[in-house]
Amino acid sequence: MNVDRAHFEAELDQRKHFIEAHLQRYLGGETPRPGLIHEAMHYAVMNGGKRLRPILVMEAARIAGEEPDKVTPTACALEYIHCYSLVHDDLPAMDDDDFRRGKPTCHKVYGEANAILTGDALLTGAFGLLAANSELEGIDIKDVLQVIQEVAQAAGSRGMIGGQVIDLAGDACFSPAALSELHRLKTGELFKAALRAGAILGKMKNQDLEALTRYAYSFGLAFQITDDILDVSGDQTLLGKPVGSDDKNARITYISLYGLPGSIEKARQSVQECLVHLSCFGPEAEFLRNLARYTLIRTF
Repeated sequence: MNVDRAHFEAELDQRKHFIEAHLQRYLGGETPRPGLIHEAMHYAVMNGGKRLRPILVMEAARIAGEEPDKVTPTACALEYIHCYSLVHDDLPAMDDDDFRRGKPTCHKVYGEANAILTGDALLTGAFGLLAANSELEGIDIKDVLQVIQEVAQAAGSRGMIGGQVIDLAGDACFSPAALSELHRLKTGELFKAALRAGAILGKMKNQDLEALTRYAYSFGLAFQITDDILDVSGDQTLLGKPVGSDDKNARITYISLYGLPGSIEKARQSVQECLVHLSCFGPEAEFLRNLARYTLIRTF
């Protein structure tokens, strides 16, 4: 389960900078009118995110044998959706957070109404980018339509939004199974959509596509468990947000159900599952293997 932290973080940074250059391009160098909403969109997106979802899109395309450059519109669309969800998550009616990635949250800077509209604009813009992938040479329009359908489901009421609704309900009906379902919807579905999008656009075979789908769910679970661990033991300066927010909001988490040692063990089991799911691939999937291993030692 070992991974060379320094080497892998350099790989992550390289991919992150590539994605951010394209995000800048899609957001536009000049601020269109009306300026306020486009400024807020830029603020919400270009604020130091991990860029995991677009990286997953590009890695899946790479494994499928496609040039990663061919899927950059789709990769950036997934990041738009993720950023929109964070803007809305931070609102007073949701998580009521003042800071995100070490900076004031969108509604603290632009007001609640404009933050809501910023999220709406990013979500709408994401589907424009998904459709734009059909304009690139070598990309099949039928594959683009399938990706749009799968991303819509992953981001909607049967995916991320459904998970948010369960999360807002609090601990009224929580059990280990319910918590797993919550995070499968809220986190895992978008990871799944990201990997499947890149793979579908790269014409990956169904058997390999299913393996990536299983990896996505196990990776999403490992990522969420380590998020819960960092919320109680992480460094606030590295996380860019206050620690202890789950406890403040009386959330049911893996820590509250399994304790810290039990949560660490569950994260290890999920990472091991990730590696098993990738066993059908060769060295082309080594980055995804290391990404899973890295969840166990990440600090942000």
